[in-house]
Amino acid sequence: MKRRDFLLSTGALALAANSYSKILGANDKIGIALVGAGRRGRWVLKELLATNRMEPIIFCDVWDEQIKRTQEYTKTNNIKTTFDLEEVLSNSKVDAVVLATPDHLHKDYAIRILEAGKHLLLEKPVTLKYKEGFPLKKAVEESGLVCQTGTQQRSSKMFKRVKEEFFSGSRLLGDIIFARAVWSNFGWQRRKLEEQPMPKNFKWDTFLGNSPKVDYHWPRYDGWRHYKEYGTGILSDLLTHWGDVAQWMMDDPNPMNAVTSGGIYHLKDGRTNPDTVNTIIQYKAGWNFTFECSILPVKNQHDSVLFHGTKGKLELFRAGYIYTPHEGSPVVFDNNENLTRAHMDDFLDGLVLGKQVSAPIEIGLEAVKPSYLAAASYWSGKRMKFNDDQTDIVEA
Repeated sequence: MKRRDFLLSTGALALAANSYSKILGANDKIGIALVGAGRRGRWVLKELLATNRMEPIIFCDVWDEQIKRTQEYTKTNNIKTTFDLEEVLSNSKVDAVVLATPDHLHKDYAIRILEAGKHLLLEKPVTLKYKEGFPLKKAVEESGLVCQTGTQQRSSKMFKRVKEEFFSGSRLLGDIIFARAVWSNFGWQRRKLEEQPMPKNFKWDTFLGNSPKVDYHWPRYDGWRHYKEYGTGILSDLLTHWGDVAQWMMDDPNPMNAVTSGGIYHLKDGRTNPDTVNTIIQYKAGWNFTFECSILPVKNQHDSVLFHGTKGKLELFRAGYIYTPHEGSPVVFDNNENLTRAHMDDFLDGLVLGKQVSAPIEIGLEAVKPSYLAAASYWSGKRMKFNDDQTDIVEA
């Protein structure tokens, strides 16, 4: 019997009957594969390896240079490499896969990984398009495997404590009317990318996947977040994080509609995704969430979510929070957690102990709902909403 087919231990029987039916032995090192060896993929892999609970088995990417960079960054040698996802899926030593490809490949790759019996760590946003979430969720449910999605705030002790102390009946903030998120200044997405010849050992068609077939153009690969065929840029990379935090704290994953204004105001380099946006999202429970972001060097004191209530306000960011009551002195808390490491430990506990992970597929799909609405509004120029049965995005 393969380790990933090991049935739930006695200590994990409290889980629901249909959850995590395939966990691993507690004393085994978990065989891990990396699919998508770019910047984010190698950062996540390094944190996984630092737990000393993982064994790297195989690295997969469309360009061998990315794999070489990953090997150097993680100090891993003699690891099998491939351009072909099927080599990963057929490798019996692989128990779990880190999927960190461009967004447009997430759904198809994730389903293939689950169908092959591999646990999954899926970077956010879980899908590029709203309708892709339905078959992905079904695949996770039918697999009985662990799927952790990439909103690492969910594994933070501080964020959990804030949820308990400020949002679980304490009324310290009174009635919350607005949540305002800001996050700007992204040098990586400001890079000026010039055309260059196709590198040796680079698989352009594999990169394109199921996106429209176009001729090779280097900036589309090296700056894929700039192009709507492969991602939604700041509307998914960043809005997904802070939208998830706001929804989690407010116990309201039900955005009703969104209106987005923005454009390519300064970086006129052929990209299609905006360099600057403002979004307002209305929620069913009676509050507004606003998101302000630019790739340009606009610096805020904190990249944060600020909750405005009738009794005070709370500015929440990864490195801490500031609570300012209407009456009384402000409270400042500093946080030095490594959120990515915490998220990796949570994923591994799900694999070995059968614990519910902090960001299962349901949370991942809820986290990206405000991003779907915001992007739909940006591209249509109209206020957009989910239809009554939540199967599509339509004009409000």
